[in-house]
Formats: sequence, structure tokens, C-alpha cells
Amino acid sequence: MQRPEGENKMGVMPVNRLLLNMAIPIMISMLVQALYNVVDSYFVAQVSQDALNAVSLAFPVQNLMIAVSVGTGVGLNALLSRSLGQGNQEMVNRSAVNGLFLIFLSSMAFVVLGLTCSRLFYTAQTDIPGIIEYGADYLTICCSLSLGLFTAVCMERMLQATGRTFYTMIAQAVGALTNIILDPILIFGLGPFPRMEVAGAALATVIGQFLGCGVGVFFNLTRNPDIQLSFRGFRPHWPTIKAIYSVGLPGIVMQSIGSVMVFGMNQILIAFTDTATAVFGVYFKLQSFFFMPVFGLCNGMVPIVAYNFGARKPDRIVKTIRLSVMYATILMAVGFAVFQLFPATLLDMFRSKDDLAGDLIAIGVPALRIISFSWLLAGFGIICSSVFQALDHGVLSLVSSLVRQLIVLLPAAFLLARLFQNLDVVWLAFPLAELFSCALCAGFIRRVYRRDILPLRAPQAG
Repeated sequence: MQRPEGENKMGVMPVNRLLLNMAIPIMISMLVQALYNVVDSYFVAQVSQDALNAVSLAFPVQNLMIAVSVGTGVGLNALLSRSLGQGNQEMVNRSAVNGLFLIFLSSMAFVVLGLTCSRLFYTAQTDIPGIIEYGADYLTICCSLSLGLFTAVCMERMLQATGRTFYTMIAQAVGALTNIILDPILIFGLGPFPRMEVAGAALATVIGQFLGCGVGVFFNLTRNPDIQLSFRGFRPHWPTIKAIYSVGLPGIVMQSIGSVMVFGMNQILIAFTDTATAVFGVYFKLQSFFFMPVFGLCNGMVPIVAYNFGARKPDRIVKTIRLSVMYATILMAVGFAVFQLFPATLLDMFRSKDDLAGDLIAIGVPALRIISFSWLLAGFGIICSSVFQALDHGVLSLVSSLVRQLIVLLPAAFLLARLFQNLDVVWLAFPLAELFSCALCAGFIRRVYRRDILPLRAPQAG
């Protein structure tokens, strides 16, 4: 039985207003998250260059945790939104509890990895004792207390799937602001707290994640009547788990590819100088100010597309996609302009006290300017990938990401490094890879439109 029209705003509110209503709260909260990522590295850089390098080298593992949590959350989000659009309340509730079950198992896997493999991860990349010691402490804390991150992401996706993105913004802001406040206190030992340096940055992060998680749980239990969370008599429902992972698993693999890419790039860059890996780490912190809002836009777009696909409203789907591409392209263009005009100013925030020669800025300025050319195409590719996930074509997202980061980017960077022995030339691999990925996404989105969206215009039989 179809849900009566007007019961959920995703099926009736004007599309532009709906997209902004859904996306802006998430974009704001993600900007706050981007801020605390930058603040984290800013304070760590005041400790030493080794400390900044340790945090930068940890990115592949942190990205892997985010990949698993967000990928599972995206699969859950798409399934929840489609079920809401179809008026299937039983499937909505079953999806939610099975999603939480998967999130718990995933976080336990990282607890084991963090407690057993953190030091090995660093010794495989460097023999500098300071980086190894700082990094082992940082990763052990982040992984062994990862349940807060995983559960927080799941709670946020449930709120997004039902259109309650304002509460998502509050939950994320609470976690991010907690981290920002605790960073200097725990890193430098202010007041009664001991000086913990990099371990303090990790502890501030996980405390913020747990507080954000608590707020998300509270809002889902008290402000989200579309989902009823109950584990009474719970047993894993394998068809539901399969449906979540049919979208989520390609998303997990897709984002995990980013971890492989960063690990590989770090090995290419560290052959030039360890400062190059610090620059690469700083780049990822800075680019989050522009990419995170685009990801927030995607998080607001996915439930709209999925809901209207379930409700058979193709015009709303097409308009949502077009508006999303336009907004994403504008955000990326602004980021490009900032990186072209103010690279030295941005990098100067992360100079450590032992970087007397200014190597971070000397290496970083051309890096930021060259890499940011890829942003002019990136917005289109990011939106397309999210559309594929919303319409249960996560494999297409996976393929486009695989081409960009592993098939083109890493080999191109390796070859450029070998052929030219010039670090500035290596950064050209980024715009080259984005060009290939953009062309691929254009072909995929045309195929999805013809096979999935266009048939919705035909009258239903019976």
C-alpha cells in the first residue's frame, strides 16, 4: 500500500527548496567537522614535524574506518528511503536494527586491528622512531575506541533518510565542537590535564565521537517517529543485510580505495622527502573545507532520489540531480579559486617549529595549485557516484572510483616520479585522473537515466 502523498516532504516539497532544506544542515555540520580536522592538525603541528607526519600517515586507516561506517550508512540510508517511499514500515524498522548490528560488528573488527597492528602499520612505512611512537599511540586510541564513530554515522544516516537533517547537524556539531575544545587541553596539558601530545589529539577525537553518537541516539529515539528501534527478539535478517550491502559494499570498497591510494602516494612521496607526505596530509585537511560540504549535499540528495525512485516520480529525481551538480560545481570552483590565490597562507598554519627552512610551504604551494585543477571536474563525479548509490548501482560508483584512484592516479604518479624525478610534476596525476573519471561518470549517468529513470514515466500496469 502506498503512503498517502504529503506524509513525507521528500515526495511533495518543491525540489530546490527540499534539496536545500535537506542539505544545508548537513553541509554546515560537515564544515564544522572539516574545521575540527584542521584544528587537530594545527595543534599537532605545534608539537613537532614528526607529530604532524604521524597524523598524516594515519589517514589511510582513519579513511578505512570512515569508508566502512559511511558505506554501511549509505546502504542503510538508501534502503530506508526507498522503503519509506513505498510505505513499507516493517522494512524500515528491520533495516534500522540490522544496520546497527552491522555497524557494531564492523567497529569490533577495528578494535582488534588497532590493538594488534598499529605499530606494524607505521614500521611498514618509515624507520623514524618519533613518527612510529606518535603514530602507534594515535592509531591505537582511534581504532580501539571506534564504536563512537561507527554508531554516530549510523544514527546520522537514519535521521537523514527520514528528512530530519537538522538533528544530524546538531549531533555532528556537538561531536566536532567537543573535539575542538579538548584538542589543546589534552595535547598540551592545560589546567589539571597531563600533556598527552598526539595521544591527546586521538583521545579528543574519540570523546567527541561518543558524545555525537549519544546525541544521535537521543534524537532517533525521541524525534524520529518514522523509525522504531527495538532489538527485542532480534535475529540478523540476511535478505535485509544483503540489501544494505548491495549498495553499501561497493561504497565501502570505493572509499577504501582512497586508503590504498593515500598509502601508495605516501610511498611515492616519501622517496622525495618526508615533508612531501606532510604536505599531502595537510592537503587532505584543507580540501575537506570544500569537499565536505559537497558530501553533505550528496547526503541530502541521496534520500530524495531514493524516495522519489520508490514513489515513481522521475521528474523530481532529474531535477534533484541537476541542481546538485550545479551546487557542487559552484562549491568546487570556489575551492579552486582559494587554493590558487592563497596557498601559502593556508599552509603556514601547519608549519612546525622545527621547519626552519620553510620546506612545507615551498613544496606545498605548487602542490595545492596543481591538484586543485582537478576540482573543476570533481563536483560532477561526486554527485554521479551518489546518484548511482541511491538507485542501487553502487558498482558503478566503485568502478569510477577505481579508475580515478588506482587505475589512473597511482600509476600516473609513479611513472611521473620515475620519468621526471620532479615532485611538482607528480601532482599532475590528480587532474589527469579526474578527467578520466569524469568522462566515465558521464557515460554511466546516461545509462542509468535510460534504464532506471526514463521507464518511470511509463504508466504502471493495472
